[in-house]
Amino acid sequence: MCALGFIWGGSFFFIKISLETVGPWTSAAMRTLIAGILLSTIAPTMGQKFTHIQNLKSWVFGILIGVVSIALPLYLLSWGQQHVSSAFAGVSMSSIPLLVLPLVYIFSPDESIGPRRIIGFLLGFLGIIVLFDLETTEIGTNLTEVLGQLACFMAALCYAVGSVLTRNAPRMPPLIFAAITLMAAALILTPLAIYYEGFPTEISLRSLSSLLYLAIFASALGAVLRIHITKSAGSLFMSLTTYQIPIWAILYSVTFSNEELPPTLFIGLLIILLGIGTSQSRAIIGFLKK
Repeated sequence: MCALGFIWGGSFFFIKISLETVGPWTSAAMRTLIAGILLSTIAPTMGQKFTHIQNLKSWVFGILIGVVSIALPLYLLSWGQQHVSSAFAGVSMSSIPLLVLPLVYIFSPDESIGPRRIIGFLLGFLGIIVLFDLETTEIGTNLTEVLGQLACFMAALCYAVGSVLTRNAPRMPPLIFAAITLMAAALILTPLAIYYEGFPTEISLRSLSSLLYLAIFASALGAVLRIHITKSAGSLFMSLTTYQIPIWAILYSVTFSNEELPPTLFIGLLIILLGIGTSQSRAIIGFLKK
């Protein structure tokens, strides 16, 4: 869970860099296409093949998750980060657990939502409010900034829906599952990128390096870890990963932008960790006893 938070937390900084010389459609399309091809190549060497997916329901879930949980949010984030900072984009992802909670109650009744988890979510949300002080909690003063902020929160909603869909998807080999979702996203994003932005002709080494990081780590490895955690521990447990994202996103931003770390960062960090510990206290105690 910590590894995934670290990987995804840094992705917002690298998205910002990739947008220096490519458009939002191209950024989203290139990372999903590279990641999809990578996993499709690696999976057969580990005994996982597309032929192992023989029922239509599995393919429908894989494609649907690829559209809702990868294609849509990646474009929304890429477009939104043209108008807001990477730190704000990372902070907005912390709303995912709050969005997952009612979805789980409706679509995943097998996952219990008791007072302990609710208290943990509320504590985490309080930490997010504290972290927002670093960025800005005020709605943007111009339309493009408002739309950029809205795009980031809409991406969070997509991830919340995708988390519940993944939890309820038929059991599939994880690498193939991830490959299907990424290739489905790439097949949608690539033609749209070509139509709206044309073929990329002048990509800087800085942007290309960022896209490779996003493809290999944030998309390929991140997709496999996300599926594994969601299927094994549940979408509520998976959603707690998002509480780490703003911390890492802000750390990436201030470290590489030479910004000072305000006290609110450490206060927010403490409250968020307290929220995670409260919500998953039983799981943490069980892990420590092993």
